[in-house]
Amino acid sequence: MALLLREADVEALLPMPLALEAVEESFHHLADGTALLQPRQRIALPIPEKTHLSYMAAADLVRGYAGLKIYTWVGGMLRFIVPLYRAASGELLALIEADRLGQMRTGAASGVATNYMAKPEARTVGIIGTGGQARTQLEAVAAVRLLERVRCYGRDAERRARFAAEMTKKLGTPVEAVASAEEAVRESEVVIAATTAAKPVVRGAWLTPGAHINAIGANFPQKRELDDEAVGRAGIIAVDSREQSKQEAGDLIQAFGDDVAAWSAVKELAEIVAGGAPGRTNGRQITLFKSNGIATWDIACAARVYELALERGLGERISFGA
Repeated sequence: MALLLREADVEALLPMPLALEAVEESFHHLADGTALLQPRQRIALPIPEKTHLSYMAAADLVRGYAGLKIYTWVGGMLRFIVPLYRAASGELLALIEADRLGQMRTGAASGVATNYMAKPEARTVGIIGTGGQARTQLEAVAAVRLLERVRCYGRDAERRARFAAEMTKKLGTPVEAVASAEEAVRESEVVIAATTAAKPVVRGAWLTPGAHINAIGANFPQKRELDDEAVGRAGIIAVDSREQSKQEAGDLIQAFGDDVAAWSAVKELAEIVAGGAPGRTNGRQITLFKSNGIATWDIACAARVYELALERGLGERISFGA
């Protein structure tokens, strides 16, 4: 019998500290070869509306799980599900609604990147974007740094004011809504771009020496959140998957252009987490984590949710296969 776990179950079972722990462990497993990863594949469906079916797969040989995330994008609406399997037997263990799980694992990955790449004394954050992903981005960064000031910007004034009020209450740290992206970014020691923008929302000229950037919004080659100068000023650039980034990371694809050699300097965050490469080499260096999202994070978080659901008797048992 498999478990059917819904968004409310994920909300109850996956707090940010647990997501951070799971995602960081997944990077260690990628680094030592005990996790396997297949980059995202997309099928553009021949339907009048903008429509995609996307899937990404991974396995964790240490914990004994395999699975994938499948989702559709139709008319601007996303629907996510993660089937989780026992790697040794092929048994389907769970079907997990995965919108909330995706927000948490993406936030956690930026939290891990911030922990390894931002200055230890970083206390200020500027965030562009005020949607669901922005909330977990900020929550994760607040879990790894003792924040004193956050400034947020989004195009909708009412929405950014609501975001500031909600996140101030949630984090216990003042979050101020500001009138421009530049005002949010200038003098911030951690910069987060969590938008649906196709054109740059973060300019390199705004960055303060020593800043760390988490750019999570653009995962199509024609989209970007950072201009060329922002990428060019980064002394260390890390990605979740170099292979996937060469296909999707528009920020880097467009900034590097025909300079194929530029990719040779790009690190995978797993290398940094495992100690094989530095996250930064001095306090004035600008660092960048370009996040596209990889399936090892989904499987790591899905496994924790499944295990806790078994312990607590949550979820609906369904008969599915032998």
